[in-house]
Amino acid sequence: LSAGVCCCCAALRPRYKRLVDNIFPEDPKDGLVKADMEKLTFYAVSAPEKLDRIGAYLAERLSRDVVRHRYGYVLIAMEALDQLLMACHSQSIKPFVESFLHMVAKLLESGEPKLQVLGTNSFVKFANIEEDTPSYHRRYDFFVSRFSAMCHSCDPDPEIQNGIRIAGIRGIQGVVRKAVNDELRATIWEPQHMDKIVPSLLFNMHKIEDVDSRTGPPSSPAAGVKEENPSVLAENCFRELLGRATYGNMNNAVRPVFVHLDHHRLWDPNEFAVSCFKIIMYSIQAQYSHHVIQEILGHLDVRKRDSPRVRAGIIQVLLEAVAIAAKGSIGPTVLEVFNTLLKHLRISVDFELGDRRSSAGSATLSTSSKESDERIVQNAIIQTIGFFGSNLPDYQRSEIMMFIMSKVPVLGTTSKSLDPSNLGDLGTRRIQIMLLRSLLMVTSGYKSTTISNALPAPFLDPLLSPSLMEDSELRQLVLEILHNLIDRHDNRAKLRGIRIIPDVSDLKIKRDKISRQDVSFMKKHGQQLYRHIYLGCKEEDNVQKNFELLFTSLALTTIELANEEVVIDLIRLAIALQDVAIINEDNLPMFHRCGIMALVAAYLNFLSQMIAVPAFCQHVSKVIETRSVEAAYFLPETIFKDKCDLPKSLEKDEKDLFFLTNKIAESLGGSGYNVERLSVPYVPQVTDEDRLSRRKSIVDTVSIQVDILSGTGTEDKVDNTEEITFEALKKAIDNNGLEEQEKEKRRLVIEKFQKAPFEEIAAQCETKANLLHDRLAQILELTIRPPPSPSGTMTITAGHTHYHSVPVYEMKFPDLCVY
Repeated sequence: LSAGVCCCCAALRPRYKRLVDNIFPEDPKDGLVKADMEKLTFYAVSAPEKLDRIGAYLAERLSRDVVRHRYGYVLIAMEALDQLLMACHSQSIKPFVESFLHMVAKLLESGEPKLQVLGTNSFVKFANIEEDTPSYHRRYDFFVSRFSAMCHSCDPDPEIQNGIRIAGIRGIQGVVRKAVNDELRATIWEPQHMDKIVPSLLFNMHKIEDVDSRTGPPSSPAAGVKEENPSVLAENCFRELLGRATYGNMNNAVRPVFVHLDHHRLWDPNEFAVSCFKIIMYSIQAQYSHHVIQEILGHLDVRKRDSPRVRAGIIQVLLEAVAIAAKGSIGPTVLEVFNTLLKHLRISVDFELGDRRSSAGSATLSTSSKESDERIVQNAIIQTIGFFGSNLPDYQRSEIMMFIMSKVPVLGTTSKSLDPSNLGDLGTRRIQIMLLRSLLMVTSGYKSTTISNALPAPFLDPLLSPSLMEDSELRQLVLEILHNLIDRHDNRAKLRGIRIIPDVSDLKIKRDKISRQDVSFMKKHGQQLYRHIYLGCKEEDNVQKNFELLFTSLALTTIELANEEVVIDLIRLAIALQDVAIINEDNLPMFHRCGIMALVAAYLNFLSQMIAVPAFCQHVSKVIETRSVEAAYFLPETIFKDKCDLPKSLEKDEKDLFFLTNKIAESLGGSGYNVERLSVPYVPQVTDEDRLSRRKSIVDTVSIQVDILSGTGTEDKVDNTEEITFEALKKAIDNNGLEEQEKEKRRLVIEKFQKAPFEEIAAQCETKANLLHDRLAQILELTIRPPPSPSGTMTITAGHTHYHSVPVYEMKFPDLCVY
């Protein structure tokens, strides 16, 4: 009877329960009953409204089996769920999915590793299913938390630990795929989820990397083994996550990376940090690169008080990021990158000098180590600036060049440059050198069709200002920057080192015909270049490298910018430098005087062969041969040796050792050159830069130069006792010289009104107007009397002289405000 009752009860049970019960065998080892599973699947497809009940009943049985540790039946239940999910795609599958996710959650909550892996595998299969309609109520918060926890498994058994971590990573990958494909994909990018997902992936990437570093370099595994490596799987998941990021959620995915690197102190050393951001930059869409750069800059600001090595590690990461971003779109962050880096350069110098001042008198090892660490930071900043700038397109590079140049501090001035007031002379010099070094890297490889584009006036003027500083390293950097911008045909390497070149044709110099724009540039700015080369030769702290760079400057100017007029100017400049060494009004040491003579010899030898005038070449060669026999210290190969015997004095009458103006004029005049200007000695212009520089005033050095070597005989000698009058000076200067001076004055006035700021011009005009007003008031001593009659006239008294009455409206004193 009981059996009959049981049979009747079984017959009265719902059909879906009977179909579900039939798929479970008596012995779970036999596995799923396939025939009955096919019946259940057919029933679910035919009656989709029963799916939710099928799912609820399967979930009930699975929960009971989990509690009873009947894991064989658990496996059968999950297999059945997977097959039903794959077979059914109707709209009524949503309730079934909820039951399915509830069962997966039960498995993940269990402490049994096999069940956790089983639940993860089922969830991954579900994540790969594309649903027809979005789910507006489903959330994956529990799965994000649980899979992230599994990624940090610390099971004592390494094999189990590895399996759970792999399951956690695959689960995160499934959550990302499912959530991103859903219309409510924004939920997965919320900070509370990203703060769990990203560190979990980075933990596995870094943890395995540590093991590999201890055991040696990892070998490249086979394709099947890679899936079993948590590091490789986590990296693939991380790349996929970043690749799916959009404009609005990019920052949420990147910020947890900084938190992880800070928490685990991975900025020093920063190999893992660099590899992470390389993955980020290559995984995200190119148009979002500037987001990552902005985040790195912001984090650098946050950690600006940290140790130098931490800051250097962040800057190194920034370098790697901008190196990748520079190849694509970097958007509006260009100036922000440079501005932030320059600000941190200033902070680093301040820290370095502050430590030095605090430890004055006690040279400790820790202080010196900290200073060297700050140097590492500074070098990293310079390298980043230079590398980023050199990878920019030309139009942006020009802007960056001017931007960096505007930040170079100049002593004695107030500008938008980095404030040197608290740094002192040493700090200002450090910033000047580092900014010029970064500018040198930015200009490396820069090629411009015209020199005016490479050296615009707003850039050229401040660039040449440091060349007047009393610092040989600053002047060297300025000259090297000029070489980068002037040398458009890569001839600089062929000119490296100052020497007498036997045959210039062996160098295979590349050059083009001088364009109109370049001719116009030399007419406007040629005197500036000549002047700074001239003054640079006179600096007492010059070393061999300074003379080498000055020689290269003259040679590159000849190659790139020299027409017949410029050639004459360069010869005048060379003769003026020779006179500086001979007359020695600046009391230069003998080494510097001989160095200038050697520079002039090397350059005139180069110039004579470049213009190929036989008579000029013959004169230069003769002087060089005479020097090699009688005065080898006037040649670069001798004077710049470590041990060179210097002469005690330079005799002005030894004309065979000098280049003579009259000889050069005679040789060039026969070849069609206009040599009239050679008779006018070169005198550098006096500008405001002399006041801004820290060298002695150039006004003291500018005087009328008498060419004592221009001819022979008594008629070329000047009597020192002769009285110099205006008439004598007037006769000494020819008409061409006067015209040239007048043109130069007019050009300077026009140039001043073109380049000077409006406020400066207005202030100067106002000052002159006030002076004129005061002067007129003193002379006239105006006394204004009221008009005697309604006719509107008044009497003006100037001193003791009375003038007749004039109508008020006829008064011509607009500046005197007469009422």
